[in-house]
Amino acid sequence: MSAAPTQAATDVVNIEIDGVALTAPKGSMIIHASDKAGISIPRFCYHEKLPIAANCRMCLVDVEKMPKPAPACATPVMEGMKVYTQTRRALDAQRNVMEFLLVNHPLDCPICDQGGECELQDVSVGYGRSVSRYVDRKRVVADEDMGPLVATDMTRCIQCTRCVRFTADIAGTFELGGMSRGENLQIGTYDGKPLTTELSGNVIDVCPVGALTNKVFRYRARAWELVARDSFGYHDALGSNMHLHIHRGEVVRTVPRDNEAINECWLSDRDRYSHQGLYAGDRVTRPLVRDGGQWREASWEEAVQASTGLIKDTAAGQLGMLIHPATSNEEGALLAAISRALGTGNIDHRLAQLDFADGAVAETFQMPSAAMENAAVVLLVGCNIRHELPLLHQRLLKAGKRGAKIYAINPVDFDFAFSLAGRRIVAPSQLAAAFAAVAASSGASLPEGIEAQADPGTQAMADALKAAAGNAVIVLGELAENHAQASHFRAAARAIARATGASVNRIPQGANAVGLAKLGLVPVGEGRTAAQMLAQPLKTYVLYGIEPEHDFAQAVKAKLALADAAVVAFAAFASTELKLMADVILPIGLLPEMEATLTNLDGFEQTSAAGGKLPGEARPGWRVLRALGEALAVPGFSFTDIAGLRAGSSPVADTSSERVAARAPARGEGLERITSTPIYRSDAVLRRATALNAHPLTMGARIVLHPDDAFARGLAEGAIAKVSDGTGTAALPVAISPRVAAGAAWIESGYEATSPLSPTAALTVTGA
Repeated sequence: MSAAPTQAATDVVNIEIDGVALTAPKGSMIIHASDKAGISIPRFCYHEKLPIAANCRMCLVDVEKMPKPAPACATPVMEGMKVYTQTRRALDAQRNVMEFLLVNHPLDCPICDQGGECELQDVSVGYGRSVSRYVDRKRVVADEDMGPLVATDMTRCIQCTRCVRFTADIAGTFELGGMSRGENLQIGTYDGKPLTTELSGNVIDVCPVGALTNKVFRYRARAWELVARDSFGYHDALGSNMHLHIHRGEVVRTVPRDNEAINECWLSDRDRYSHQGLYAGDRVTRPLVRDGGQWREASWEEAVQASTGLIKDTAAGQLGMLIHPATSNEEGALLAAISRALGTGNIDHRLAQLDFADGAVAETFQMPSAAMENAAVVLLVGCNIRHELPLLHQRLLKAGKRGAKIYAINPVDFDFAFSLAGRRIVAPSQLAAAFAAVAASSGASLPEGIEAQADPGTQAMADALKAAAGNAVIVLGELAENHAQASHFRAAARAIARATGASVNRIPQGANAVGLAKLGLVPVGEGRTAAQMLAQPLKTYVLYGIEPEHDFAQAVKAKLALADAAVVAFAAFASTELKLMADVILPIGLLPEMEATLTNLDGFEQTSAAGGKLPGEARPGWRVLRALGEALAVPGFSFTDIAGLRAGSSPVADTSSERVAARAPARGEGLERITSTPIYRSDAVLRRATALNAHPLTMGARIVLHPDDAFARGLAEGAIAKVSDGTGTAALPVAISPRVAAGAAWIESGYEATSPLSPTAALTVTGA
């Protein structure tokens, strides 16, 4: 049995492990060959995704002609090497190491939250002694508060340093390390501050003992009480694969499911801990109908009848359907079918988009996400990749270590774990021109109307893209895709791609934006876009999975448009704002509670299994839509299960063009707003996940100013500023950072305090 894929003979060596003849790649370790051959060697510090440390010594094996046992994880294979894992010398070495590891380990397996899933438990059964010879006092290590996500019991730590290597080499944040030496060695954060990496939950997975555990899940259930269901992340378009762990119908934990093409074996904290938000206090459990200005619970029949009445009483042109971009393909197909049957072209899922000149919809990545770690050049445009796609940021960290040149054009010098080869930090109004200058410098032909703003660093970016010989990628992020001149970014990216052979990866603005675009959930004929539906109010709206105060680019316009309209809301949560606007609220399930299909940014259609139990009388969205479609006499709604629904769904043709928006008019006096979405506030579930909202990356509503702009207005760090854009005002604490472009104010969306402000208007900022 070969220990590696077929290679040229000069690249492999012949070895034997326990008498089994194998071939292994030159430079690989004994443990790599044994794992591929299915020969078990115990280990603690070794992890296939982490750099080798060789500090636990549990993998000691007997190698012919070597005077003493050698660590399998750190001993390279050599031609003719003979390795034995079951000799007396090897087994004695492993048992002695096991005894030393247990010398100071507390005997608290019955109360340890890792009990039943502990590598130390598993290995000690085979290699531990039945009676300990150690009678002295055991070492005790004080626990450290690592934040709201990771719980610590550092007395259990065996100093394998997996967590240290993870934060250093995978997350790139270098937050954990070893302090002191010998028996005083401790693993900690040096400064006693919480973990700030967006991947912190992975230290729980790599920890082979119960030293680092899941603080949200802790003491909720035992491993053998859980039922696992396959699922995937629905808070970004990557769709990280994971298992939902269900206890008595409730999702109590989420762990990664290996998929090398998507998330490898990692999981972002956003996907790992969001399940906490499923059980918020304002979850809708029964249909609600407004009766005489008051809300009351109703039966499903009454609620569907009330919804049907509101929709039937509306002319086709006065009915608008607004869909959250994380809606599943099954629900999207039914919504598209209902809109076609009713004759309305007013349907859209691009809630945060401002520029519709080119009719752009989400597209699959031209360079697959897994391939980006091997790219030679990466250009990030209007993109905080670390918060938008945490695991793609991790792949770019690997690319940087391999020598890739990574550039950025942003309004904020965002904090990345990798080093940038070059950057341009400009105000939002200059962002498109700065990117267009790269296209002009690369020799690309730009459409008329696009202005280029050259800079000394521009030519270096263009030269790098050309020199990459097609192994380059341009990543357009949220700040580009939701820019008021987003079509300029897309046109410039296409022009650069034609001139240099670079790939263009536009980050979809929603977990299933790609799938909904393929199903045609965009305006048809004379239909209005999402922005137009709010700017020119309609008589009736259907909202699907939307919280109006947070999910629209223009929250103030949304509130004004919905306030005087009839609103049928399909929702999992009944926020105060939604209750003020809606007439009927139909409770629907969320992705972890139902079977559904989403299409990720690489075009993979992924299907999740139903996990948690639906609360109260809530139903999967597709079932509610089927009932509504039947009540509206929509043809094709005779299916009885989800398989029948899928059989009748089909994609539609792309209707996007290469038109670009007119140049923006000159701005008035005031600061430009930089509007980004907080990493843990991008959807209704995340906004209700209490642990994530207590994380250091959730900065809260605030205004971040360049020092010069703050000084000019007499504002100091921590002061309260009054911010106005002519239509709304907000009182926000001030943070000062030279990373923000001069002349701009960085204000994140997703908070009640920032919702009155427009993403595009000039801001007046004064002391409160």
